[in-house]
This record gives sequence, C-alpha cells and structure tokens, in this order.
Amino acid sequence: MMYCSRHCVRIALRAAANTHRHKLQTTALCALRTLKTSPASASAAITAPPLDGAPKQYSPKIQQLVSDIANLTLIEVSDLNELLKKTLNIQDVGMMAMGSMAALPSAAEAVEDVAPAKKEKTHFTIKLTELKAADKVKLIKEVKNCMEGINLVQAKKLVESLPQEIRANVFKDEAEKLKAALEAAGGTVVLE
Repeated sequence: MMYCSRHCVRIALRAAANTHRHKLQTTALCALRTLKTSPASASAAITAPPLDGAPKQYSPKIQQLVSDIANLTLIEVSDLNELLKKTLNIQDVGMMAMGSMAALPSAAEAVEDVAPAKKEKTHFTIKLTELKAADKVKLIKEVKNCMEGINLVQAKKLVESLPQEIRANVFKDEAEKLKAALEAAGGTVVLE
C-alpha cells in the first residue's frame, strides 16, 4: 500500500515537472522569435545586467570615447566642454571660491538677524480679564456655553475670580468667535 502511494506521487511530480518545463521552453522560444524579428534587435545587442560584484561591461563605443577623451590636451578638453555646452544647451554655473563659501553662513545669519521671519500665530489661549458688573449674569451663562463640562455654579466661580483662562490651544477663527461672544456678554477678553 505504501509503495503505491509513493509511486503515484512520483508520477504526479514527473508530470508536473514536464508540464512546467514545456511551458518554459515555449515561452523562451516565443521570446527568441520576437527578438529575431524585431528591428531593434538588429541595432543593439541585449545583454544581461551584471551580477553583484561582477565588473560592468561597457560597449566598445563608450570605451573608445573614454580613450579619446583621455588623450586630449587641456585646450582640447576646454573646446570639447564649450561645444558640449552649446550643443546640449547647458548654462554656465559660476564656481564659488572657498573663502566665499565660508562667508556664506555668516551672511545668511546676518539676514536672519536683520529681518527675522514673523510666524503667524495659529493657536490661541482665550483669557477673560474683566467684566461689567451689570452684565455679570449674561457673562456667566456665556462662559458656561463656551466651556464644556462645567455647570452654572462653576462658571460663576470662574467669572468671580478673574483673570481666568477660558480655553487654550484654539484655532484663530474659533478664538475670534469666542472672543466676540464673551465681549458681547459684557467681558473683556485677551487672546494670547
């Protein structure tokens, strides 16, 4: 019984390997036919990429160019450089002297010292500093509405012990709305 199951497995593995081998051969033949018939294959040979650590193989054309450039005089190199810039439309970039490179950071620091960049504040703290005695009740109700999780008694204690922070880390738009609402209720508000 054991012999039969091993034998069946071997037969199945051989069949799968033969099918896989046949597919690979068919794919390789199709690729070869495509390469032979394509016009690009006639002008350029396809080479496999170099393996890691293997030296890169350069085309004879590139090797010839390097050899020719290496044999040029300094004047010829200058002429070559000029012609390449004209042909390829490359702009000249001025070279910086080593002394000016050392002076560059200090110049940037001087610019920062003269005109520091002003960052626009985006988050504010809303502080209630004063209240009008006649509008105390309205202000207490408004403070209760502005602050989540407090009741009227807590809002009254907060208003009676001014100056107090109402909310912190609030975006500019919301801070301006809260300031307008508290001022309309009779308070004096400062945004920090």
